[in-house]
Amino acid sequence: MQLPLLIDLDGVLRIGENPAKNIQTFFTYLKQENIQACILSNSSLFSSNQIIEYFDEHSIQVEVPIITAIDAAYDYIYNRYKKVAVYTSQNVKKLFEDFLDYNNPEAVLVGDIGNKWNYELMQTIFEFVKNGAELIAAHKNKFWYKPNLGIQLDAGPFIHAIEYAASTKATLIGKPSSLYFHSALQKIKYKPKQNFIMLGDDLESDIKGAKQIGAKTILILTGKTKSDYASGYKKYIDYEANNLTEVLNILEKLKREKTEKRKK
Repeated sequence: MQLPLLIDLDGVLRIGENPAKNIQTFFTYLKQENIQACILSNSSLFSSNQIIEYFDEHSIQVEVPIITAIDAAYDYIYNRYKKVAVYTSQNVKKLFEDFLDYNNPEAVLVGDIGNKWNYELMQTIFEFVKNGAELIAAHKNKFWYKPNLGIQLDAGPFIHAIEYAASTKATLIGKPSSLYFHSALQKIKYKPKQNFIMLGDDLESDIKGAKQIGAKTILILTGKTKSDYASGYKKYIDYEANNLTEVLNILEKLKREKTEKRKK
């Protein structure tokens, strides 16, 4: 039995608004080889149901579970709070409609809001946190890749600024939080302390984060990371692929190595 595979969404399976090339072949291989897999996304733009709808709209058959940072954030808030100020994209904010409170929130959730960051918003969140609200970060990505615009600042830099100003530390929900990786493994009924493979395009959140808890890592160069990345990250990368076809070749190689090891 091969190691379970955790798969990032954007930059790996979805490139911009389009499905990655040979994505159906990739999913078919996972099914044929009986590889336990889970898609996990740091995006707070979509819930897992919306991602399933995306694959359905593109006639892509996906038979592996999906979790997003926004799903995990909802679970975290549901079990702890009744009043929360939520700063995410509009299409997922409705998930939190039973908790919304922008007067005296017990917590503040920050996710993807694109270019809506400004001084007034930063000040508002800062005041909530200084008054005792827990700061919850769906993720802390430094930047992301947007087609036709290139590299764009993500929520991470703004969250770090609020942490610094308020002398606090945000509760991190998404990658590289080990809890998020473990949640994905538990979703496919795999023991968190056992080894796994992480396939992603983000050197910090996907590759370094997973490597630090013992994963084998595959960096794919179809998303935000290109071949000219800083050499300091090489120690976190076990394999490198230019596309999903090369990822399949790596998985085949790992399968052969495991078979040969058993024969010895």
